[in-house]
Amino acid sequence: MKNLSPSPSPAFLAADQYVDFHDPGITACVSALFHRDMDPVQKARVAYEFVRDEIPHSFDCNASVITSRASEVLKHKTGICHAKANLLAALLRSQGIPTGFCFERITLADDESLGYCVHAFNAVYLEGSWIRLDARGNKEGINAQFSLDEPVLAFPPRQGYDEYFYPGIYAAPHAATMAMLEQAQSLQDILDNIPDTVTEPPDLP
Repeated sequence: MKNLSPSPSPAFLAADQYVDFHDPGITACVSALFHRDMDPVQKARVAYEFVRDEIPHSFDCNASVITSRASEVLKHKTGICHAKANLLAALLRSQGIPTGFCFERITLADDESLGYCVHAFNAVYLEGSWIRLDARGNKEGINAQFSLDEPVLAFPPRQGYDEYFYPGIYAAPHAATMAMLEQAQSLQDILDNIPDTVTEPPDLP
């Protein structure tokens, strides 16, 4: 049985600069993805699988455009994990489904040769508790799935590396990474400048 969590604050339903679900493109996508008979779990699954499978990760498709806002991710059909998490949050918050952000420290490459970065995924409030969903995008060696029970994420922390989950759930995207994406002109800029730590306290422990 799941442990029920207190109802989340309105911050987990809010639109902002990056979770811009009032954008006409997001509104049109919402109309295409959801119908009135779907319950919140069904909407969460459909939105998650859409962002995971239909929006390629920028490094997987060698994207020439860098996105940060949810509307940009949808328009250009690409984004890194942080940007894709913004899109998933926008789709679900538009439906009144509380959605937050979780962060993880992982290596940039398969090993420590390129250092570390902050990876982002989502927490979604369904059936009285928070579930973790990672819409980064699957490929060989990555098999994240929709799960109402134990999370099935893209990057389980590995022994022998300084990889770990940051505790808690955040109501807003990671500010330092958003600032980096706003300035980045290429994938190399991301590799060179992506933050490798989260210093802000979470909104929910």
